[in-house]
Amino acid sequence: MTSVMRRTLIPIALFAASGIVASSVSAQVDRSKPPVLGPPPALHLPPVVVRKLANGLELMVVERHALPVADFVLVVPTGAAANPPNRAGISDLVAGMLTEGTTTRNALQIADQTAYLGVTLTSSSGWDATTVRLSTPIAQIDSALALFADVSLHPAFPASEFARAQEERLTALLQISDRGPAIANLAYPSLLYGKDNPYGRPSIGTIESVTAMTAGDIAAFYKDHFSPDGATLIAVGDVTPAQLERKINTLFGRWASRPVEGTVVGSGLPASVTTVYLIDKPGAAQSSFRIGSIGVPRSTPDYFPINVMNTTLGGSFTSRLNQDLREDKGYTYGASSRFDMRKYAGPFTASAEVVSAKSDSALIEFMKQFRDIREPVPETELAKTKRYLQLELPSSFETNGQIASRLSDVALYGLPPDYYNHVVDQIAAVTQADVQRVATEYIDPLHLAILIVGDRKSIEAPIRALNIGPVVLLDVAGNPIQ
Repeated sequence: MTSVMRRTLIPIALFAASGIVASSVSAQVDRSKPPVLGPPPALHLPPVVVRKLANGLELMVVERHALPVADFVLVVPTGAAANPPNRAGISDLVAGMLTEGTTTRNALQIADQTAYLGVTLTSSSGWDATTVRLSTPIAQIDSALALFADVSLHPAFPASEFARAQEERLTALLQISDRGPAIANLAYPSLLYGKDNPYGRPSIGTIESVTAMTAGDIAAFYKDHFSPDGATLIAVGDVTPAQLERKINTLFGRWASRPVEGTVVGSGLPASVTTVYLIDKPGAAQSSFRIGSIGVPRSTPDYFPINVMNTTLGGSFTSRLNQDLREDKGYTYGASSRFDMRKYAGPFTASAEVVSAKSDSALIEFMKQFRDIREPVPETELAKTKRYLQLELPSSFETNGQIASRLSDVALYGLPPDYYNHVVDQIAAVTQADVQRVATEYIDPLHLAILIVGDRKSIEAPIRALNIGPVVLLDVAGNPIQ
C-alpha cells in the first residue's frame, strides 16, 4: 500500500477535546438543501504549435512539462469509408496489422521492444481515419519514435501474420452472428444507406469479404491510401516544437507523398415513410432496437445545438429515453441515442435492448419521445443539459493521451487549433429555439427506419398492431425475405 492510500484512524474524542470537531462542524455547508453549482469553468488548453514538413505531413505540438512522458498520434485520413465494395473490413485489418511486422522487425520483435522500452504502441481504424498511437517516457523517446515510425511507414504485412489475423476476424464474425445486438448493429446501416454505400457496409467486414482478402490486398490498400499529404502527427507532453520537429523530420521526412484518391459517400436512402424491419431471433429473451435516420456530417453548423438536443433526448444517463424506458418503465437496462458525425452524414441512432414481452410497449415510448423532443424543451431542463455538457468537458483533457485524441478531431475535420477553448461558450449560446429547430429538422417520426431483432413469434403481431408503418421481414444479413 502506498503512502497516499494509507489512512490513520484517530478517536474523535481526541479531536473533540482539542475543539477541532466543533470548528469543522461549524464550517460545514448546509446539508438541508442541495449545493448550488457555480459557473462552468473555462477550458484553456496550452497553445497548439503547428508545423508542416516538406512532404506535407503536419505536426501539432502541445507542451506539458509536468511529467517526463509524451503521447503521439499519427492521423492518416483514410478509414472504413474507403473500403472497396467487395473488401469490407479491409481498413480495420490493415490498421491491426501495422504492429504485426515491418521490413526490419517481426511481430515478436516489435512486442519485445515495446515491453523493453516501457511504451504503449497501438493502431486502429475508424470511418474517416487510421491512427497509430504511442505513449512513451521521455527517457526512451528516440528509440520509441524510431519504432513508431517503423510500424507506420514500413509495414510488411507478412502472409503468416495475415492468415492469423484473417482467421481471428472470421472467428469473431461467426461468434457475433448469433447475438441479437450484433445482428442489429451490422444490419441497421444498410437500411439507411444501402449495401452499395460504404456507410452501409460493416466496418469490420463480412464473412464473405474477409474470406476473399489476401495479404496482397492488405499491402495494396496501404500503398494506395497512406501518404503524408493530409496526414497529421500530434505530440502532447514533455517536448518542445523545435526539438520534436527535428526528430520527426529525420524519421518521417523521407515518407514519399503521393496522391490519394478521395472517398465519396453518397446521400444514402432516406426513408419515404417510417418502416419497421424485423429480424427473427427465435427464443430471444430480449429485442434489440435500432431506430433512426441519416444524420449530419461533422462539419454541420448545427453541431452544438444538435449535441444539446441529443443529450436531452438520449445522450446521458438522465436523458429522456433512459429515464422513460429504464427508470420509469423498467423495459431495459439502458436506452440511448447519438448522432455519429463523420466526414459525410453519419447515422442518427436510438437504441436499447428491451425485454421481449415489452417490445411493442417500448416502441410506443420511443415514438413518444421522438415527438416530444420536437416541442420546446423547458428552460430548466435545457439549462441542466448545457451545464452537464460544460462540466464534463474538462475530464476529457486530463491526460496527454486524452488531449492528443481530442486534437485528432481538430486535425481530421479542419477545426481551428484553439477550438476547444471556445466550446463552453458555444454550448452556453444554444437557445431553446435552436434545440427545437434541430429536433424538428433532424428527428422526424414519420421518416424513420426501425430495426428490431427479436423472437418474431412473440413480438410480430403486437408490433404490427401498432400500425406505426409497414413491417418488412429480413434475414440475419439484413436482406428482405420474399
